[in-house]
Amino acid sequence: MALDPYSVLGVPRTASEAEIKKAYRNKAKALHPDLHPDDNAKMEEFKRVSQAWDILGDKEKKAKFDRGEIDGDGNPAGFGGGYPGGGGGGFPGGGGARWQTRGGGNPFDGAQGDPFEDILGGMFGGGGRRRNPGPQKGRDIRYRVEISFEDSVAGARRRMTMADGTALDVNIPAGIDSGQTLRLKSQGQPSPNGGAPGDALLEVEVRPSTVWQRDGKDLRMSVPISLKTAVLGGSVEVKTPSGPVTLKVPAGSNTDATLRLRGKGVQTSTPGNLYAKLKIMLDDPADPGLKKWAEGKA
Repeated sequence: MALDPYSVLGVPRTASEAEIKKAYRNKAKALHPDLHPDDNAKMEEFKRVSQAWDILGDKEKKAKFDRGEIDGDGNPAGFGGGYPGGGGGGFPGGGGARWQTRGGGNPFDGAQGDPFEDILGGMFGGGGRRRNPGPQKGRDIRYRVEISFEDSVAGARRRMTMADGTALDVNIPAGIDSGQTLRLKSQGQPSPNGGAPGDALLEVEVRPSTVWQRDGKDLRMSVPISLKTAVLGGSVEVKTPSGPVTLKVPAGSNTDATLRLRGKGVQTSTPGNLYAKLKIMLDDPADPGLKKWAEGKA
């Protein structure tokens, strides 16, 4: 029996898009195979949660499911009430309905066919031959993956575990942001009739950084400097996503002065910059010499 995606995610049919997404994220995070590498039951439940999200996380698929046009497995709804011609049986949804297999929010890429056309033609004298819609692409599977801030800025190649336990090496492009999706071709469900497999769709969430803030292609951060460095100038070590660099502070710098590190931002084809805002910090606020200097007695 096909699953009920609402029951799997534990939300009512009246749930909003945000409520559905929150329920999926909570369940996917709790059941992820990386947390339960040897628990087959949780892996199966993780697959069911991913399958439910594949339906309810896609507006068009959700609408089709709510209208009864597809079941919880994403397959076109079958006939109901008995085969026509046997005395009062009928076709749910009416004749001439057209369906398509669709993947992950992109334009239709599956085989197209009309399963009712030739049967109805035979009933009413059309005598048509039933068409074979041809091989259909397998269903896409959606996952939610969390990556580090550094990987989102510099790009990386990381190994990730899928719902079926397989590990895939994934290229993370520099500049990717939360909410964007990576597509892994042919890593989804197999086709039911010899077509191409579906794709794996990885919805990315970037962990926030305690050091940098992203501003488009640029990065911003605060850099503490001593009063002596602010007055006389000097060099301080600054952490960047690609490693530490030396920042030259000009003499007479004030708090909130901003210095630019060219090309140390997001590493796209034209890299962004890193902007360091200076914050003057006293090495020892209780230093007697500093107090005398402030009082003009030094």
